[in-house]
Amino acid sequence: MPTKTFIFGGVEIPRGMNVTVNIELPKLYNTPTQLPVRVIRGKKDGPTVFVSAAIHGDELNGIEIIRRFRKLNILKKLSGTLVLVPVVNVYGMMNLSRYLPDRRDLNRSFPGSSKGSLAGRVAKIFFDEIVSKCDLGIDLHTASIHKSNLPQVRTNIENDYTFRLAKAFGAPVVLHSALRDGSLRGIAQEKGVPILLYEAGEALRFDESSIRIGVNGLVNVLRANEMLPKVIRKKSPKVPIITKSSKWIRSIESGMLRTIKALGDTVKENEIIAYIDEPLGDDSYEILSPFDGIIIGKSEIPLVQEGDAVFHIANFKNLNIAEDKIEYFNEELIEQSEFHELNTEEIIE
Repeated sequence: MPTKTFIFGGVEIPRGMNVTVNIELPKLYNTPTQLPVRVIRGKKDGPTVFVSAAIHGDELNGIEIIRRFRKLNILKKLSGTLVLVPVVNVYGMMNLSRYLPDRRDLNRSFPGSSKGSLAGRVAKIFFDEIVSKCDLGIDLHTASIHKSNLPQVRTNIENDYTFRLAKAFGAPVVLHSALRDGSLRGIAQEKGVPILLYEAGEALRFDESSIRIGVNGLVNVLRANEMLPKVIRKKSPKVPIITKSSKWIRSIESGMLRTIKALGDTVKENEIIAYIDEPLGDDSYEILSPFDGIIIGKSEIPLVQEGDAVFHIANFKNLNIAEDKIEYFNEELIEQSEFHELNTEEIIE
C-alpha cells in the first residue's frame, strides 16, 4: 500500500501527482535507451497496480489503450497508485518486431538476469523496478503476427481474487490459462503479484473494438479493486463466457485457407469451420471443430502450411448462451462511440 512517501525509479512522488519517470535500459549499440513510465498517485491510500503493454514489440493495441485510459477524468478520484508502462519492449517496437534484437521473446525471459542476455536484462529491470513494487498487474496483449484474438481475459480462475477481477473487466470471454515457464505472469505469481492478461486484436494493427473494451476494462477492474468510485448501473452487468479449456486447430494440409466461421462465432462438434484448397488443383480439405465452443482466435492470412495454427476454439457447451452473450457485448460496443460509461452512470461518492 502506498504511504505518504512513494519512491519510484529514484523519484519521490507525493500524493495526487502525475509523473513520468524514465528507467534506464541497456544501450542499443551506443544509443541510450530508456523505459518511460507514467506514475499516477491518488490522494488517498490504496493498492499499487501496474498496467503494461507491448511486452511483444508488435502488439500495439495496448499502447493506445493506455494512452486513452490515462486521460480519463475519473482518475482524479483514484485511491492508490497506477504505474503505466505503454511500451515494455521498446527495442521490438522500434523494429516492428515481436522480439528483441537478440531474437528472444521477452515474455519467456523472466525473472531475468543482470548478467544475462539483452532479454534477460530487460526482464530483470522491468520486474525489479516495476512489477515487484505492485500489488496487481494488468498485462495487455494481441495475437501474434497474422492472427487475431477475440477480446478475452486470461487468468487463473481458481484464484477467487483474480477470477472476480477478470469477470469485472467486461471482455466477452474469460479463459483459464495455465502458467508458462519464463512468462511474466508465471514469475509474478510466484512472487505474490497476481496478473490479469488481456488478449485482443491483431499484431501491428489497431482494432477499435478491442481498444474500447480494454479502456473500459481497466476502469472496471479498478472499480472492483476499490480504487475508483463505485457506480449505480442503469443496466445489468455484462457476464462473460467463462471457459476452462481451449485448443488451437492446426492445418491438415498446405494450401489456401477459405474460412466459413468468423471470430466470435459458435461452432458445433464436427462442424466445418474452413476449407483448405489446393492453389493449382481441385482438391479441398475440411477443417472440423473438435468440440462445441466459440472461436476466440484465428489466422488472418489465407496461405497456410501443414501444421499451422489456424483456429483457436474455447470449449463451451451451451451454444445458445454463448451466442446471446456475444451479441450482448457487440450491442453494447456499438452504442459506445467512445468512453461514455462515466456519463451514463451515477457515481457513489
